[in-house]
Amino acid sequence: MQAIPDIRRQNLRLLIAHRFGGRQVDFARTVGIAQSSYVSRLLSTDGSGGRNLGEELSRKIEIACGLPPFWLDQPQIGLPLDPHAATQRIQHLIGHPAMNQTRHIAKTDDTRIKEIKELAPPSHVLREYPITEGAAQLTLETRQAIHRILHGADDRLLVIIGPCSIHDYDAAMEYARRLQEEKVRHEQDLLVVMRVYFEKPRTTVGWKGLINDPMLDGSYRINEGIRLARKLLHDINDAGVPAATEYLDMITPQYLSDLISWGAIGARTTESQVHRELASGLSCPVGFKNGTDGNIRIAVDAIKAANAPHHFLSVTKAGHSAIVSTMGNEDCHVILRGGKTPNYDAASVDASCQQLSAAGLAQKVMIDFSHANSSKQYQRQMDVGADVSNQLASGDERIFGVMVESHLCAGRQDLIPGQPLTYGQSITDACIDWDNSRELMTLLAEGVRARRLKRTRGE
Repeated sequence: MQAIPDIRRQNLRLLIAHRFGGRQVDFARTVGIAQSSYVSRLLSTDGSGGRNLGEELSRKIEIACGLPPFWLDQPQIGLPLDPHAATQRIQHLIGHPAMNQTRHIAKTDDTRIKEIKELAPPSHVLREYPITEGAAQLTLETRQAIHRILHGADDRLLVIIGPCSIHDYDAAMEYARRLQEEKVRHEQDLLVVMRVYFEKPRTTVGWKGLINDPMLDGSYRINEGIRLARKLLHDINDAGVPAATEYLDMITPQYLSDLISWGAIGARTTESQVHRELASGLSCPVGFKNGTDGNIRIAVDAIKAANAPHHFLSVTKAGHSAIVSTMGNEDCHVILRGGKTPNYDAASVDASCQQLSAAGLAQKVMIDFSHANSSKQYQRQMDVGADVSNQLASGDERIFGVMVESHLCAGRQDLIPGQPLTYGQSITDACIDWDNSRELMTLLAEGVRARRLKRTRGE
């Protein structure tokens, strides 16, 4: 498979040969390149030139030459209609009586839209960062292990742990490397999966995540955000750490889902029909959080909906609108995240499992140590963890997983323009630090071993 720089270089040669008669000077003048010698370097076959034809210059060339968006990134056999000829054709159509009838109709569409930019098709991004054999195997094996845990065939505890949100590639990779050691250390008792969240639902407004604003400056370079998110997932999986994420947008799964071992639907979107439909077609297990008010019923309904087949609108890997038909997802479950009051305690677990049983669903729950269960006090995740570990040690088989918000440094920080950020500290919800994270995983592993021993003894 050709690399993007090589495809761009070949297409640039095609463009200059057929649109400009091979005259590099004319091409340079059209595009706004000051020196035609720079064009020669772009066309160089020694490998150095191709890297110069980057994302920004490629898009500039396409606009200047009247080419479709991302034309340079796709293998071509010819050129689209010349812009001058296209203009003549449009002018001819405008003169047609059928066109004249609609020329004075009031504008009713896109009246509040400031700008629309083309989004790189998923296939382009996947070609830039293809899944490796090792990452594919890790993702598949982790999904299968979660399935076994969820259905009672594996007595380990699933632990989704990591930053509230990802904003720094380097810090995320350092966290992943540390987590890989803990994953191996506890592999007999815990299935550790890194929380890698790129999209953040906001109650009102605020930074919406790495995909939406990767530069953290309000520039909203979403094409770059998607590429950075995929690169990070690619590298985390290659480091031997499986990844979990929250699905918020309906298009991003086509760019990222092959590298995701477990997915979440948040408290604000669990009741959303389109998210339930999405979950029914995802290849990974999916957790639905209870509502922000603590309502478990909406999560129960979501699980039942996602278990069933659906038909809905989406996009293909090529970026075309499509009708998707799903088979249903048997690996969906509830996440207890608290509401008006916490719901991690034994009584709350009992009440939740009763609702699951009444709905004909398996009595299996994941407990979120953060959010309303910690009363928004990140240090209390340690207290919640101790309580859950005790429930495990008492023999409770219904708790199959937990979720922890953790980072290299404790707490959180505000994102202030022009101000440097503390490395390894969250810019969204506050997190426990690395030392506490290791302590918490050790505590949970102890609870799992005690539960296993209790079952072995028949107690």
